[in-house]
Amino acid sequence: MAPTIPGAEALASLAAALFPGGAVARIEPLGPDAGGGDKAIGYGRPQRVTVRLPGGGERRFVFRTQAPNEFGHDRRADRAEGALLAYDLFGRFPRHVRALDVGAIAADGRLVSLGGAGEFWLATDWADGTLYADDLRRVAAQGAGPLDRARADALVDYLVRLHAERIDDPVAWRRAVRDLLGHGEGIFGLVDAYPPDVPAAPPARLRALEERCLAARWALRARAGRLARTHGDFHPFNVVFRPPGPGEDGAGFTLLDASRGGAGDPADDVVALTVNYPFFALGHPGAWAGGLRELWRRAWERYLAGTGDRAVLETAPAYLAWRALVLACPRFYPHLPAPARDRLLGLAERTLDAGRLEPGEADALFAAEGA
Repeated sequence: MAPTIPGAEALASLAAALFPGGAVARIEPLGPDAGGGDKAIGYGRPQRVTVRLPGGGERRFVFRTQAPNEFGHDRRADRAEGALLAYDLFGRFPRHVRALDVGAIAADGRLVSLGGAGEFWLATDWADGTLYADDLRRVAAQGAGPLDRARADALVDYLVRLHAERIDDPVAWRRAVRDLLGHGEGIFGLVDAYPPDVPAAPPARLRALEERCLAARWALRARAGRLARTHGDFHPFNVVFRPPGPGEDGAGFTLLDASRGGAGDPADDVVALTVNYPFFALGHPGAWAGGLRELWRRAWERYLAGTGDRAVLETAPAYLAWRALVLACPRFYPHLPAPARDRLLGLAERTLDAGRLEPGEADALFAAEGA
């Protein structure tokens, strides 16, 4: 793990890079109350570095790192965001101190500059196979077979094992619940992505849905004991199944894009997976009765049997609303018909109003088909 406070040698190297030929004269820690004010907490751990210049005279600069805290800085990525935003922003204001550089502390204690960086990137392994979403399209058209049932079971069994790891971290729990609504990829961010004239999703309906979710947040907030290890984005476009073959039974899979800090309510993952069974049946008459209802019921029954966690049905409504907002959003699914959008949002509304998810309620989406 990289150190969180640089040593004198690292600061000396930074000083020489910022002021060529300069040498560090003094390093002084600064606290949140160093100025004599009344502020009891600060977001950073600053140090004032005095540099003796080669031609005489001195320059001073402040070196800042951020301490983890409950104000949205609990993850390393949060603290990186804060530093990068400051570097990008400070120079835009007259009379503001300049940002001289920004970077990271390497594992060996060196300071690595990112001041010249542009967009950030990530390289990952390649996963061979097919997306689970392709399976669900096929099931909608052709029905479910033994391999489809085995794959649904494999996904649920994975979640049962994953969610068995409970985490005692009230700060992470409050963060997970807060992000469910307030993050740019959460409920508020999704609602903001809807144009004002979306059929079946007018602003008044979306506002009312937001207000229901806000009430659900306060119910969730008190349930920190539910915090578990979670994938955070466990939907069919993030699951790649390997085909049957030598050493492969066809139910082996690889996951993509774990998200949201890796901790949250288990309902997040279970809903992210299962809501896609009714979703892929919408617009395909007979698909629900032809196999997707079986997978929906099978997944919920297997998860509840494997975990004994019936409270997941009580915490699921806000997560169902979030996923329904994704699936109903024209930014993601521009060709979804208005009646299908209405049925998805209606399911979320009824579940929020009931205060729990009843798996049998999904049948109401397909009542006109006689399902």
